[in-house]
Amino acid sequence: MSKVSLVARITAQEGKADEMIEALKNLMGATDEEPGLEIYAAHQDTNNPEVFWFYELYTDNDALGVHGQGERMKAAMGAMGGLLAGAPEINLVTPVAAKGIEI
Repeated sequence: MSKVSLVARITAQEGKADEMIEALKNLMGATDEEPGLEIYAAHQDTNNPEVFWFYELYTDNDALGVHGQGERMKAAMGAMGGLLAGAPEINLVTPVAAKGIEI
């Protein structure tokens, strides 16, 4: 099976970037309950501090399918949801070449 990646863009409400960073740091601990999750990285946009980008890498579609289903992840995502300015933009992609990860 092919690995699957997710690239997402989220935007924090105006003035909530620092709170979003704290929520994202808390979210990282919840990733331990997702064994098929290989990479889960959040990045703050250099040009707009209220915009955040995610890069996620899963072993396969089954691992992606259970993302967010654990209790800790649901709680962490719920805390983050109150800081969002709108719906996340999510793109599913298939890795084809990479340095530092086995695809």
